[in-house]
Amino acid sequence: MAASPYNSGGDYQPESTIGTPPLYAWPPRPLAALKWLFFDMLFPWGHLLIGLAFVTWYWLTPSLATMTEFEPGWIALVWLRNAALLTLIVGGLHWWLYMRHSQQRQYKFHDKWLATGNEAFLWGDQVKDNMFWCIVSGVSFWTFYEVITYWIYANGMLPIPAIAEHPIYFVFSLLAVFFWSTFHFYFVHRLLHWQPIYKVAHELHHRNVNTGPWTGISMHPLEHVVYFSLFVLWWFVPVHPVIIVLTGLFQAISPAFSHSGFDYIRVTRNFRVSTGDWYHQLHHQYFNFNYGNTTTPFDKLFGSWHDGSRESLQQQKQRKRNRRKQTV
Repeated sequence: MAASPYNSGGDYQPESTIGTPPLYAWPPRPLAALKWLFFDMLFPWGHLLIGLAFVTWYWLTPSLATMTEFEPGWIALVWLRNAALLTLIVGGLHWWLYMRHSQQRQYKFHDKWLATGNEAFLWGDQVKDNMFWCIVSGVSFWTFYEVITYWIYANGMLPIPAIAEHPIYFVFSLLAVFFWSTFHFYFVHRLLHWQPIYKVAHELHHRNVNTGPWTGISMHPLEHVVYFSLFVLWWFVPVHPVIIVLTGLFQAISPAFSHSGFDYIRVTRNFRVSTGDWYHQLHHQYFNFNYGNTTTPFDKLFGSWHDGSRESLQQQKQRKRNRRKQTV
């Protein structure tokens, strides 16, 4: 009889351990690396966000010609657009999993539902608290960086590489968004775990041990300042505006999937899609490792990688004890 993926408390725990992507395999595995790069890494949410980036730029964004000055009109439109997209996708995911209970607790990392009557959260409600920080602070700083980036290009400070003329560069730029985001996240996240900053800012996000879609960018404004600062790369490296849009969408919306609280969404009885991130879920659960992502496995390089196994957990606990002894 196969072992159950649920522990005695009813929490779902994936049976397989977390490994590094084939892109980093040695000896090289080129076919596996290409499959991972264009399918495994992106399916389905990366593909969805790339498609949404095209729709957003060509049909839901004011003309670049109107962005030469910082005027309230077009800036407000960008903020409203971002808020609407976030609410539609994140709210839709929350409705499907936590209001409709479409799959009950199947594949749910924590047996409990999201908190109510808990004074750690605004209004004692985890969902309302998370929504507040996502929309009021998160969308505002997302828009702030995006608006400055548009203004730079609208004023001709950087050229806009046309897709038709530079298709290879455009594809490279698309992939670069995902690698730059995870690269940036690791080092920013380590900074946020520095105690003085953690107590002021990052602790707000870590109140969410049991996460849901709205937990994704539920952060202190100071954390949003550094989290969305990855836009700054495009102030120096020229890209097509679709890439600018994708940067914001990926940074703001993809955390809803990785924080969804479920490893999979069951679409039909026989078809499911990956949505949760067991790797990051372990960070929320244990705090001191898995600071980054598997896409750019810096945790492996710096010794803070937890692959989800009991052996790995014990190794990390021993590493923490050894570090404490060295500081005594």
